[in-house]
Formats: sequence, structure tokens, C-alpha cells
Amino acid sequence: MRTLTLPGLGTVSAIGYGAMPLSIEGRPDAERAVATVHAALDAGITLVDTADSYYAPGGEPGHNELLIARALRGHGGAADEVLVATKGGRARTGDGDWTVDGDPRHLRAAAEASARRLGVEAIGLYQLHKPDPDVPFAESVGALRELADRGTIRLAGVSNVSVEQIREAREILGDRLVSVQNRYSPAVRGSDPQLRLCASLGLAFLPWSPLGGISRSSLDGPGADGPAPTTPFHEVARRHGTSPQQVALAWLLTLSPTVLPIPGASRPASVRDSAAAADLVLDAEDLARLPLPLPLAAEPV
Repeated sequence: MRTLTLPGLGTVSAIGYGAMPLSIEGRPDAERAVATVHAALDAGITLVDTADSYYAPGGEPGHNELLIARALRGHGGAADEVLVATKGGRARTGDGDWTVDGDPRHLRAAAEASARRLGVEAIGLYQLHKPDPDVPFAESVGALRELADRGTIRLAGVSNVSVEQIREAREILGDRLVSVQNRYSPAVRGSDPQLRLCASLGLAFLPWSPLGGISRSSLDGPGADGPAPTTPFHEVARRHGTSPQQVALAWLLTLSPTVLPIPGASRPASVRDSAAAADLVLDAEDLARLPLPLPLAAEPV
């Protein structure tokens, strides 16, 4: 698989894996979940994204982290090269709602618990899951700095943040800040300014839900409900004989040298399809059909 070399992160696979679908509603059984993680590793993926809040309503925090740790232990040598990125600062209620807790005391305790579940002395990449409107952002990010100083985490990231919050986090964390994880996809491009800023600063930009707007129901052409979709991504996919999901991920990689998509999957076949996007080359004719690239120089450092 093609790799990216990014400041702080080093060399990682150009496509990561978002493990959330293995633990929330509709999750697969444990055997298929582990097989999906193993398929990601076998395909060359070296960044796995998880969080302590990835569990079903009414469940115990850390389900996804424990699952990832189990899968890595059972895989063998390749697991040693994997960067596990986890997150803290969110939880779920019994009704399935997502809550936010950016209190520094909570984040310190959450990171220590995540490290225990992952079975590591130091978490490779720890991310503030979402800013807490009831806690000053600088205090939440300051907790990540303290965790890095203690050696509980090696690198830090922020998620679901604005341009101003990225700049503030960088002032607090310095070169320990290596990533930003925001929602971004062909259908949701509201974080264009954040993507541009990350490119300028050399920060990894990890789009979550990167396949938004790409139907999963039409990979095999016309079906019972009518003809196959004719979006540009489907047209390019038919030209290459591949899936529109692969095209969407390959397109994301053309937007910036620091973009590293983390598509989710709950089946080995799906994660293998996503991983193959790293080596899908889109030519000028393909790119002319797809949304325009970003003016990366438009967001000054």
C-alpha cells in the first residue's frame, strides 16, 4: 500500500481504518470483528482509529479499544507497526445519545483507562474527541499536554474543531499536535478551511465518515429499484472497474498531501476495498469529472 510521511506521525498507510462500526449498534459478532481488523492489517493499513466511547447504548466504555487490542494481539508481527489512535471526551447514554466531557480530570482518567485497555504504556495518538462547550478549550487541550508530559500519550490530536481551535491547540501543544479529525466527504465539505490549514501546518487531516454521499447499494450496476446511480464517483468507478467508495477515497487523497481518510467497515471485504483506494490512480480525465480540488495556499500559516 502507498504510504504517507507526515510530521510527527512518521510513515503511515495512506488509508487508515475507523473501527467504530465494530462496537456500536448493528455491530458484527466478535469473530467477524476481529477478522475485519486482521483484513485491514493484511491489506497494509497501519493506522487504526478507535475511541473509549465506541460502545452500544447501555454498554461499557472501551468496548472498541478492547476489541482492537485483542485483534492486534492475535495478528502477529504486523501489529507492531500499527499506530492506534484513540479518543477521549465523549460517552453514551442508555438511550444512545452522545455526551461530551472535556474536563481535564476526566480526560486524564480516560486516557489512563484507554492505555490499560489497549495494553500499552503510552498511547500512540490520543485525540480530544470533541470540544466541550462548558469547559474552556484551552483547559481540555492542556490536559493532553499534561498527558504527553507524563508519558501517558506520545502524540496528540483534536477532533470536530474549528480553524481557531486548531491554532489554539497548536499554541498549547506545539509539535505534539499532529492531527485533526473532522467530518469530511464528497457530500460534506464544511471543513475545507480546516483541511487547508492542516496542509499549511503539516498536520494530518483525518476525515471521519469519508464516504458520506456515496451509496453502498449500487456497486453492481442496475438493480431492482432502477438504474445504477450516475454521480461522478460512480461514473469514474465504472471507468476503472472498481467501487465508487474507492474512487471517493482516492479523490480525498488528491486534495492535500496530509489527508489520511479513515473509512469504517464491519466486514473484511469492505475494509479490503477501502485499502485498495491507496493505489488507485485518478488521471486528469477522472479528476475533471470530480469536485474541484482545494486551493491549498488559501489558508495562511
